[in-house]
Amino acid sequence: MLDQSTICAIATSPGMGAIATIRLSGEKAIEIADSVFQSPNKAKKLAAQPANTLHFGTISEGHELIDEVVVALFRAPHSFTGEDVVEISCHGSVYIQQRLLQLLVTKGARLARPGEFTQRAFLNGKMDLSQAEAVADLIASTTRASQKMAMNQMRGGFSNELSRLRAKMLHFIAMIELELDFSEEDVEFADRSQLKQLVDEIEAVVRKLKDSFRLGNVLKNGVPVAIVGETNVGKSTLLNALLNEEKAIVSDIHGTTRDVIEDVINIGGTAFRFFDTAGIRETADRIETMGIERTYHKLEQAEIVLLVTDLMNPTDLILKRIQKIRKRITNQCLIIVGNKADVADREKISELVDCVQLGENEDLVFISAKKRQNLDSLIGLLKENAHLNEPGTDDVIVSNIRHFEALTNAHQAIDRVQKGLEQHISGDFLAQDIRECMYFIGEITGEISTDEILGHIFKNFCIGK
Repeated sequence: MLDQSTICAIATSPGMGAIATIRLSGEKAIEIADSVFQSPNKAKKLAAQPANTLHFGTISEGHELIDEVVVALFRAPHSFTGEDVVEISCHGSVYIQQRLLQLLVTKGARLARPGEFTQRAFLNGKMDLSQAEAVADLIASTTRASQKMAMNQMRGGFSNELSRLRAKMLHFIAMIELELDFSEEDVEFADRSQLKQLVDEIEAVVRKLKDSFRLGNVLKNGVPVAIVGETNVGKSTLLNALLNEEKAIVSDIHGTTRDVIEDVINIGGTAFRFFDTAGIRETADRIETMGIERTYHKLEQAEIVLLVTDLMNPTDLILKRIQKIRKRITNQCLIIVGNKADVADREKISELVDCVQLGENEDLVFISAKKRQNLDSLIGLLKENAHLNEPGTDDVIVSNIRHFEALTNAHQAIDRVQKGLEQHISGDFLAQDIRECMYFIGEITGEISTDEILGHIFKNFCIGK
């Protein structure tokens, strides 16, 4: 049941700034704001003012002036939450922000929970659940691609695609159930060839949305890049050089990096998520062995693998290490990075170029991580092998793991319908599977939801959102 209390929270970033905004939403939002707000025109009351207007004045507690403010007034249902909303813009002093919050609470508001404003927008029908989740993605976006993807979803691109999908499924069920109503008369209203064509269309849309998750996940979280190799070949030095900061500890001692160090860098508008892993070698150290196992796990997760080799090692040893990593990866891109090129023999580098027979999705580059030489070539290979096309304005791309799971379940259900049509099973069984598909689609938009699901989704939102 929708909570009717009036909530308040700071909507701007925590800390001190030039301006801060405090948001009120609920039945008594305007009444509570009126109780603390004074206009230069003493007779002016917010309750009598039209919606979508700004009002300058002061806020006081008793006879004590707290701040000069500008109040924005929005009336239900034409507001973000669908309720009466008041936004108070004050000076960004942390003291002033907290003082105003305390004052609003004493006047009858309560502090909002994380994501409660957006949750109310969902519950009041201002947006569906996928759009609500896109609000958080938009706030967290760090690249142009992730911003465009979240904006498209928030503006209903994903929801519209699901609505069209749902309409097709409803048509399928209507045809099947019409046939069932006349089953005793042996009338086939639902032509099987038409039904098969319809189901194939539904399956294609579900599969396309499901398969877009790989791209969406990468755009949202960054292209996963695993930096692997033996101990002391310069993996941590390379990570520090790419990030332009001393993120990883660099030492001549073997096995210094024992756990995965992770960081993200924006390269040419694309986020890359780097994993500096433990050096691969034979060891009796239990902790280091655990780190090496995590290295192999990150290999499986990576889209791009940077195999760092020490050019001071013998060529045959380098080739063995390359072969060892090749056996561990499947479809990932492999970039073999010859490190310490500043001190390596030129003939040694030429020999390695001749001996390394590059396969598909493989590249070879020579750098000096310590001297930061030829990093531009490596960065160019990273961008080239990311294989990312920035989404268009109308492209629907799935980036949420909850949506991906629901689409996977929906795809399994529609797959059963396809097989059922081929096997000429009864229409009532077909209708049951198509309803199950609709159920999972409904989970995405919030037509099917529980308090537990909503609590899990909104708990990670900003408090003022």
